[in-house]
Amino acid sequence: MLKKYLNKILIEAGCDEAGRGCYAGPVYAAAVILPKNFKNKLLDDSKKLTDKQRKELRPIIEKEAIAFAVASISVEEIDRINILNASILAMHKAIGKLSVVPESLLIDGNRFKKYKNIPHQCIIKGDGKFMSIAAASVLAKTYRDDYVDVLHNDFPEYDWINNKTYGTLKHRQAIEKYGLTEHHRKSFKLLPNQLIIKF
Repeated sequence: MLKKYLNKILIEAGCDEAGRGCYAGPVYAAAVILPKNFKNKLLDDSKKLTDKQRKELRPIIEKEAIAFAVASISVEEIDRINILNASILAMHKAIGKLSVVPESLLIDGNRFKKYKNIPHQCIIKGDGKFMSIAAASVLAKTYRDDYVDVLHNDFPEYDWINNKTYGTLKHRQAIEKYGLTEHHRKSFKLLPNQLIIKF
């Protein structure tokens, strides 16, 4: 059973990212402020939900949230500042886009950098503990998946429509056969020799 909030009297924003461990594409993050009385029996950590369930939840979250925002950090920026910093930056960007300024931040995971003067709480596996973080995980995941599905049209041989750029066997085999695209994260160790770029 997900908790509705950590502190009832504060305006809390739940934050999560999607795509941190992927081989290619941007990392996405979302920030969501839910009403204190928000209820939804389906809502859970996005990784525990089916694609259909996530797509069903997204419009509900967007309609009922007090505020929500989604942001992304490009592959080029990931390679420049590393994936951890890029994930945190994506969350900062999402928080900054909220139409309501939160008084507290609930962050999924154990690493974060203070955003302005807003206090934050890092919560390991928070997307399976708090509704606002779970809602953020659903938005980050669905927005990123939509983007990757478009990329797949240009690079179908990598099977991104199914693996969402994670390092599945089919994806790795495609990298070995066709090389890397401009969308692959060059700072990640994907191949013994990463000099071959496919454009």
